[in-house]
Amino acid sequence: MNYLLEALQWLSTGANWTGADGILMRTFEHAWYSMLGVLLASLIAIPLGIYIGHTGHLRTLAVTLLGGMRSLPTLGVLTIFGIWLGIGLAAPMISFVVLAIPSILAGTYSGVEVASRDIVDAAHAQGMTGRQVITKVQLPLGIPLIIGGLRSASLQVIATATLAAYVGSGGLGRYLFLGLRTQNYALMVACSLLVVALAIASEILFMAIMRYFTHKNPGLAAIAATTQKVG
Repeated sequence: MNYLLEALQWLSTGANWTGADGILMRTFEHAWYSMLGVLLASLIAIPLGIYIGHTGHLRTLAVTLLGGMRSLPTLGVLTIFGIWLGIGLAAPMISFVVLAIPSILAGTYSGVEVASRDIVDAAHAQGMTGRQVITKVQLPLGIPLIIGGLRSASLQVIATATLAAYVGSGGLGRYLFLGLRTQNYALMVACSLLVVALAIASEILFMAIMRYFTHKNPGLAAIAATTQKVG
């Protein structure tokens, strides 16, 4: 309890919020690392997920690979790439991408598969091309599951982005490793509270995005209820 009180006192001190090592700067760095990691993972996972969901090809292989990727220890991956690439942001960013891909890929191909074969066949029968079926039928129906995959990936990366400081980058992890090195456990608790607050902010953002799409199309509400199973 003393550590929690000391952490809250540290967080309430205005001087700790400003400067190059201030809370605002470290929180911004942490959020930026997380968003960049999820964005890069999305550039890989979403097109691949659309292909798998639309064609059915590589689905068994994808499920197997996703299981393997989920079991990878992020710290171990970070250490390997850190030894290879050295100090900087490259190693942790690769680790964040590897961490985020499974949830985004699973959410995307599951979302595309929401449209039944009858609906897809009917769309083809009306003269739609494969691309039109994806953009006008499968993706609109799959939006809740795709957003659910992104939400899950974002939470995972935010929680893990503290490891960027392990190889000399910034973010809230600076406070965590400084507190560990100096046995300042109150500082470590403060870091944890900041990461939790950032994760809650991310959750609120994705809830707002989900509400926007389900409000535009009430029929998506039933699909959105299943997104908790993604990731």
